[in-house]
Parts: sequence; C-alpha cells; structure tokens
Amino acid sequence: MPNGHATPLLRHALFACLAGSALIASAGAWAQDGSRKVRNVQVRAAAVPDAPLNEAELAIAANVYVGQLPCELGQTVALQPDPEAPGYFHLQLKEHRYRVRPVVSSTGAVRLEDKAQGAVWIQLSNKSMLMNQKQGRRMADECAGPVQRATAEHLRNNPMPHLLDVAQTPRRE
Repeated sequence: MPNGHATPLLRHALFACLAGSALIASAGAWAQDGSRKVRNVQVRAAAVPDAPLNEAELAIAANVYVGQLPCELGQTVALQPDPEAPGYFHLQLKEHRYRVRPVVSSTGAVRLEDKAQGAVWIQLSNKSMLMNQKQGRRMADECAGPVQRATAEHLRNNPMPHLLDVAQTPRRE
C-alpha cells in the first residue's frame, strides 16, 4: 500500500466484506443464555453480472417452452424469460425460485441450471422435469406445455419401435 493508503480495489473489497459481516450479524438474535442464534432470514448476495451466453447457449434458450407448465401431483412450474438478460429465465415451483441459464447438453435435451442453488430443468420433447442436484431429488416431473402434451399424445398413439425389434440392415461386402 503506497503511502499507507489502500488501493481503490482493496478498499472496495474490504467494504464489501465488512458490509456482508454487518448484514449477517444483524440477522441474528441473542438467546437467553447469551449465545447467538440466527433467524430464518434470507440474505441476498451482491449482484453479480451475468456471464455472457455463447451462440450455442442462446440457441438452446430460443427453444425453451415458457409459461405456466402443469406437472404431475397438481404442481405447476412457472418459467418466464428474464427481460433484463436475454437467454436467462426465472423458474418458480411453489416457494422455490431460481434464475436459470442454458447449458449445453451432450444428449441434445434443453437443460437450464441455477448452479448456485443446484436446480436443473430438463426439457424433452414430451415432458420437462425439475431436479435439485444438491438434494439429489426430483422436485417436479411430467411438466408439459401444449406442444409437449401434443408430442406425448402422438407418442402414446404411435409408439416408437423397440430397439431390438428394428430390422437390421444387411451388411455390404
């Protein structure tokens, strides 16, 4: 530190740490025995700029079905594009809220993730599902918009042949 003064970047980082500590400290309450207990308070992190999406991720985002998507067991997932950040989406299931972005998948399925919270939205041609990787469980399944319901109906009426039932083509020699 030249002349005993912190650089602007160091001052900013120090301020952010102190502000975060004060915010966390103010979320607690003193218990009768003098110990500190934290209330159920949601502390929001400082706004982090969105990572830019590449062409492949933007192409995935263009194929996401949005709206109120009914799921099994009477659940509904609300999936809306983020108007402030093209390619990002707001996803809600009951009180769970996520901000998801497209991720390239080796299977070609539409995949949206909120890495911080562990949420993964998988969209197939006939249904979608919401999983929480941190908890290792499926949160909603059989979610479908109108196009997916039509595809599911078509597949029920016209099932794909089983892989072992497909005739093998003769070998060319």
